[in-house]
Amino acid sequence: MSSRRVPALALAADVIAVVVFAAIGRISHDESDGLWGLLGTAAPFLVGLAASWATPLVRAHPVGLRAGVVALGGTAVLGLLVRAAFTGRLPLSFAVVTVVSLAVLLLGWRALSLLVSHRAEQRAVR
Repeated sequence: MSSRRVPALALAADVIAVVVFAAIGRISHDESDGLWGLLGTAAPFLVGLAASWATPLVRAHPVGLRAGVVALGGTAVLGLLVRAAFTGRLPLSFAVVTVVSLAVLLLGWRALSLLVSHRAEQRAVR
């Protein structure tokens, strides 16, 4: 795969992870405002994700777990701050669920990618 495609695919995977997080949250709370509602829920976290992707580490090695931790931190912290600024509240339970859910999604695909890559390298050596 070309070196230009990897960052684009990694960014797409991160955006999908954030949208899935927002969709699951909306479904679990029976919120059905359609696409606009989903975008409104995802927007603060997409802002955080964009800020994370502005860092050199994430741009240089987007599939690495370190980049995943930076993406998680920026997405969760900035997303929660932006959300709190607009809603005027930030329940602790929401913050905990947000961080855990985003960790599973943003770190999960990276861990799976690294595992598959490692397995492919092992097979190529044989």
